[in-house]
Amino acid sequence: MQQLRRFLQLNQRELAGELNSRQQTVSEWETGKYRPRGPSARLLSLIAEEAGFYEAIAAGGSGERTATRASGAARRRRPPRPER
Repeated sequence: MQQLRRFLQLNQRELAGELNSRQQTVSEWETGKYRPRGPSARLLSLIAEEAGFYEAIAAGGSGERTATRASGAARRRRPPRPER
C-alpha cells in the first residue's frame, strides 16, 4: 500500500482525499491493521493499473518513482466531478 502511495507521489492525506476516505484509514492499511475491502480495494487496483504501478513492479523496480515529487500542474489531478 505504501509503495503504491509513494509511486503516486501522494502523502496519506492526499491519497485519502482521492479515495474519499480518512488519513487514518490509509495509515491503518499501510501498517497492516486493516486491509482495503470492497469498493476501496477495487478502486486502488484500478488506480494502480492506470498509473503503471504493476508494470514498474514487474520490471524489477521497487514500485517507487525516482523523480522528486512534482508540484502544481505537473501532478496528477482528479478529473472534474460531473455536474448534478
